[in-house]
Amino acid sequence: MSRSDKEIIELVHDLIESRIQPAVSSHGGKINFVSYGDGKLVLELSGACAGCAGSTMTLKYGVENMVKHYIPEVTTVEAIHDENSGVDPYYKDPTNVINTKEI
Repeated sequence: MSRSDKEIIELVHDLIESRIQPAVSSHGGKINFVSYGDGKLVLELSGACAGCAGSTMTLKYGVENMVKHYIPEVTTVEAIHDENSGVDPYYKDPTNVINTKEI
């Protein structure tokens, strides 16, 4: 039995809401559905996920594996980053002090 693109998109939305979003939101991230067609799923990474170097690992080893497990019609998952996120995912030292030693 093959599923229609509409059915697959509904499954993707459900999976994002029930399993993926709770995991990434605990780190300040957000993943949004962008498009699906011909086995290719495109997601938008926003919040702390936008621009984060670790988001590639999260996408490939977490999100993509989970989506392919539950929805085998999805053959590839790609991401775009939300350029308007406004969240800086990189750690900044709040003291802005470099190499302090008491002499």
